[in-house]
Amino acid sequence: MAGHSKWNNIKKRKEAVDAKKGKVYTKLGKEITVIVKQGGPDPNVNAKLRDAIAKAKASNMPNENINRCIQKASGLESASNYEEITYEGYGPFGIAVIVEAMTDNKNRSAADIRCIFDRSNGTMGQTGSVGYMFNKKGVIIIEKTDNINEEELTLLAIEAGAEDFIVEEEYFEIITEVENFTAAREILEKEKYIFEEAEIKMVPTMKKELTDEEAETFFNFIDKMEDNDDVQNVWHNADV
Repeated sequence: MAGHSKWNNIKKRKEAVDAKKGKVYTKLGKEITVIVKQGGPDPNVNAKLRDAIAKAKASNMPNENINRCIQKASGLESASNYEEITYEGYGPFGIAVIVEAMTDNKNRSAADIRCIFDRSNGTMGQTGSVGYMFNKKGVIIIEKTDNINEEELTLLAIEAGAEDFIVEEEYFEIITEVENFTAAREILEKEKYIFEEAEIKMVPTMKKELTDEEAETFFNFIDKMEDNDDVQNVWHNADV
C-alpha cells in the first residue's frame, strides 16, 4: 500500500496547492526570478530555468504568470538580494527535516524557522545534522492512464538515462541523477507525457514510520513551515 499512500499524498498536496495558489505561485515566481538573475531569461540557454518552468507547470501555474515572472526578473535588480539557505533539524517524533529557503533577510528566516521547530517539539540543528540521510535526485511522477503503454514508457525512461523506474498501483516514478534530470524530463516532455511532479528533490535513504495520529501532528508542522514566505521546499523522511 506504500505506493497508493504516496499517490494519495501527491494528490492531497496538489489539492493544498490549489487551495492556496497565490502563496504557491509567489514561491515559484521567486524561484524563477532568482534563476533568471543567475543564468539569464532564455530557457533555451538556462537549463535551470527550463526545469523551474516544468516544475511550475506541474503545479498548474499559468503560462502568463510564468512569462510575467521571467520578464519582470530580467530587469529586477533587487532579486539579486535573495540568498538560498538550507536549514536542517528534527521535527516532531524525531523526523529528519531539510528546509530550503530563499530570503532577503537570513537573520529573520533563521529565527522564524527555528521558532517553528521549537514550537512543534522539534530541534533545528547544524548543517549536515540530517543531510546525510538524503540524496539529491531528479524525480518525475506520471499518473497511470489507459493511454500509457508501460513497456514503452519503461524503455523511454531507460533511454533517457533514468537511474530507477518504479511502477506503483496508480503512477510511475522515474528517478534520475541530478545531472541527467533536465535531459530525461525533456525527452519525456517531447513525447507528450504529463507530469504530476517534475523536480529535483532530497530523497531520504532511510524512513521513519509514523502512526496516523502522529502523521496528523507532523503534517501540521509541515504546513506551518511551508506557510512561511521564505520557505521554498521542505523535505523529510516520514513514512506514513
